[in-house]
Amino acid sequence: MIYLDNAATTPLDEKVFEAMLPYFKLEYGNPSSVHEAGRRSRAAIDQARQTIASTLHANPKEIVFTSGGTESVNAVHKGVVLASTQKIKHIITSTIEHHCVVDCLEWLRRQGVLVTHIRPNSEGWIDPKDIQKAIRPDETILVSVMAANNEVGTIEPFGEIGRIVREQGILFHTDAVQAYGKIPIDVQKDQVDFLSVSAHKIYGPKGTGFFYQRQGVPLVPLVHGGGQERDLRGGTENVAGVVGMAEAAKRIFEHSAERDRLRNLTDAFWKQLKSVYPDVKLNGPEDSQKRVPGLINITFPGIEGDRLVQSLDGLGFAVSSGAACAAGTAPPSHVLMAMGRSPVEGKQGLRISLGHFTTEPELQQFLKALIGVVTRLKNPASFSDD
Repeated sequence: MIYLDNAATTPLDEKVFEAMLPYFKLEYGNPSSVHEAGRRSRAAIDQARQTIASTLHANPKEIVFTSGGTESVNAVHKGVVLASTQKIKHIITSTIEHHCVVDCLEWLRRQGVLVTHIRPNSEGWIDPKDIQKAIRPDETILVSVMAANNEVGTIEPFGEIGRIVREQGILFHTDAVQAYGKIPIDVQKDQVDFLSVSAHKIYGPKGTGFFYQRQGVPLVPLVHGGGQERDLRGGTENVAGVVGMAEAAKRIFEHSAERDRLRNLTDAFWKQLKSVYPDVKLNGPEDSQKRVPGLINITFPGIEGDRLVQSLDGLGFAVSSGAACAAGTAPPSHVLMAMGRSPVEGKQGLRISLGHFTTEPELQQFLKALIGVVTRLKNPASFSDD
């Protein structure tokens, strides 16, 4: 199989696996225990926290470990609402957020929280001016806009949004699950109060993540327990997962040149595909510098994305028609719809996402297979049995 669905999840890096191994069997101490075995586990977590904090220019005390991006998002949004003393609570977000943000805010809306959704332009880009116009000085408690979109790859102006929001004394959260390790993020310069990340998007283990919480910002914990993670997330820490995530973070930041390789591969792929099928459409910015490296979302008019995914799967290629969390569902992509596509077009997107282990020959094999599948689907009569 040639795997081109790295936006959904990445394979575990071998070096990450090696770093995790001791904590599955040899170093099994509970990090909350005071004996030597527990202290060794605690030291491993502390070192991991330091490593991750350094990638964001954060303080280690501002990193809170969780089970992944979804838990982090829920912890931040619900925790901010619970901590707020304002009578009327208003949150601003975008119409292209990941489903964990969408569904969390829908739940909060049913609890009485006011939610404003900002639409992007046709490339999936959120205008900071629209965020500024939507702020209600006496009611808005949080602005939540993703750093990069998970379906089309558009890099959002989260730093500019953060500065606008900070000037108004409002809290700002950015879902960085698809952006972390792929584009520069500095929580100080970008004026970020909260940020959420998942390890399995950076060649780390599934079931592990973290959120950044700026020091001094109030947050009511979502999970209560034994006081772990500074009382912000109860439960015995997943030491192996945390160690693996830190190793993955360290490695992805050490190999930042990989970003250029992935961009070059996607640029060449798009140019070749466009030369064969001029009617193919790009969903997202034409300029690859405005998309996260290695991610491209395309549409062949008249062909549903799911049909392409299934046909390519049968040939040994793994791609997707949208977010993995929404795969297999009937509705069209809410991201493409928000970008102005019709309901029919919203079901025609094909997401191709490259990773560290993607090679140029593999991409050429995929291009050949994709052209063959599209040709058959567009002209089925030409391929019917005699």
